[in-house]
Amino acid sequence: MLTYRDLDVWKNSMSLVEYTYETTLLFPKEEIYGLTSQIRRASVSVPSNIAEGFMRKNTREYLQFLYIALGSLGELDTQLEIAKRLSYVVDTEKFNIDITLVRKQLYSLINTLKQRLK
Repeated sequence: MLTYRDLDVWKNSMSLVEYTYETTLLFPKEEIYGLTSQIRRASVSVPSNIAEGFMRKNTREYLQFLYIALGSLGELDTQLEIAKRLSYVVDTEKFNIDITLVRKQLYSLINTLKQRLK
């Protein structure tokens, strides 16, 4: 039986969480309750919402959670840009590649689910 753990988008978003945590370990300590916390929460929100939506077993609800995951991905992207501008992150290329991949996978899954509703 297929579970959310089998979805490539969930797996890739989990990898993004790991990389996010590794990267934010290097942020200034005064950001622990600021940008560090926000970035971590946004990254964790992506796979969490994919999983929660999957478990709902209702296509409309599933879509709602995928849109929330997409919003969290945009939030993460923006927060990483802020971190880059503050020189907390020097190179965001890996983040950009990973975020783009997860975004494309989310849109693909959303479009597939929307077809089911027709």
